[in-house]
Amino acid sequence: MPRIADLKQKEVINISDGFRFGYVCDLEIDTEDGCIKKIIVPAPGKVLGLFGSEQEYHIKWNDIRKIGEDVILVEAETDKVIFNC
Repeated sequence: MPRIADLKQKEVINISDGFRFGYVCDLEIDTEDGCIKKIIVPAPGKVLGLFGSEQEYHIKWNDIRKIGEDVILVEAETDKVIFNC
């Protein structure tokens, strides 16, 4: 299992359409079983995960197909992973 610091340095790319989500900023963890539920990527226009857009991409852990050295490849419907803060 990769560390969060390692995940934050990898770009998330959708293999379905080539869409580049960006870089992981946070994780959603199930506190009951300790498993990662989602990776969270700030939407375009958000600076340092704080200022700008009120949207984030929430990508289910099960949608991850491969974690490589530089990228995380996911298979998700791009328009269905946007979450309004």
